[in-house]
Amino acid sequence: MAAWVLSALLLAIIAFLYLGPKLIVVAGLSSSTLPKVNACLNAACALVLIAAWRAILRKNIRLHKRLMLTAVAISALFLASYVVQHGSFPSAKYGGHLGWLYYPVLISHIILAAAIVPMVLITLVRALSNRFDKHRKIARWTLPLWLYVSVTGVAVYLLCAPYY
Repeated sequence: MAAWVLSALLLAIIAFLYLGPKLIVVAGLSSSTLPKVNACLNAACALVLIAAWRAILRKNIRLHKRLMLTAVAISALFLASYVVQHGSFPSAKYGGHLGWLYYPVLISHIILAAAIVPMVLITLVRALSNRFDKHRKIARWTLPLWLYVSVTGVAVYLLCAPYY
């Protein structure tokens, strides 16, 4: 239940900052800085997730646990940076000729990014509470979806980078 409440709160904050007034002011911060940081964090998370997936396939549970906790930490840093970005600057508008690619990737990324927050929290709680049977059931969905969100986050940045 706490995972759902925390997820709803985070999504509400992000929606407010994304759609509402820009309330966060960081002296000297350029509107193009945090999107780059966020893309790097997404890329790092994707690489860690792939390594964690390989570790669990090889039955290296200790390494898998360390890597997954690292992925959660990277995602938390991403979330903080993302909140500051959207609380400080308006979103860049895509102006390229690949809208047929950009918008489907963006829309799927946004929907799955919202869905992945409670999934990650539930998967994490189940692992940390040693409920591995339930952990495995959701982790089979969480890890590939989380990886998709991380990779498409980088893709969205690369497609939109010229417009920051």
